[in-house]
Amino acid sequence: MSELPSELRQLRLSRHMNQTQLAKALRVSKSLIASFETGRLVPKEDTAKALDQVLDSGRQVQKLSDEARGDQRPWLRSWAEHERRAMLLRCWDLSIIPGLLQREPYMRELFASVPANKNRVDDLVRTRLGRQAAVFDREEPVELSCLIGEAALHQGSREVLKDQLAHLVDAGHQPNVRIRVVPDRGLSLHPGLGGPLSLATLADGRRIAYLDDQLRGRPASTAADIIELEWAWEAINELSLSTTQSRDLILRLIDEHK
Repeated sequence: MSELPSELRQLRLSRHMNQTQLAKALRVSKSLIASFETGRLVPKEDTAKALDQVLDSGRQVQKLSDEARGDQRPWLRSWAEHERRAMLLRCWDLSIIPGLLQREPYMRELFASVPANKNRVDDLVRTRLGRQAAVFDREEPVELSCLIGEAALHQGSREVLKDQLAHLVDAGHQPNVRIRVVPDRGLSLHPGLGGPLSLATLADGRRIAYLDDQLRGRPASTAADIIELEWAWEAINELSLSTTQSRDLILRLIDEHK
């Protein structure tokens, strides 16, 4: 839920102003100020700037107003921002290790395999490491549940892959991380063959999804789309090995690289 209403009220009171006085200073109605403080409305950019000027609050109201507009229209946020704010993340990838679980050598090899990335591998790696830090290096770490296609455990050069597989084992020991492998043999056609997907559950219960592709991916936020993608994730999950079986499989593959 947005912090704007309570913060705006506290800023006003700290300046010893009532709603009428603040409205007069901004040349707006008292009812508009009341709407901001109850969360019914979010200040537009120019109004948020004027509030910061009157309340001597730097860019605080503008920042919170931007966040509140993003809460109302979640498709405007980047997926990295949804990850940073999520309480629960679920992801699936058929052929590569999900980004939040990638080690830097694996990232570099993966990014370098795309011709268009020739001169920007360092920037891409830096961005992905920052994305990981924003998710894991916070006071309340996210709950992460990843489904990984077995094929992904065989992709990469020998040393890079061995390092990456060892990292998966270490990550799986963390209490907030669950890693399950989906076997690539003996299964019928399933929804996961359609491509990678990620689901974020935010603190207020809202869910956002993200579908990856060769270019830039796209978010999904409508109720119908979210339900369909959650059904897909659950169908893939039913095909996966347990976390213990998945860890044992990864350990066997590490032994094969010795």
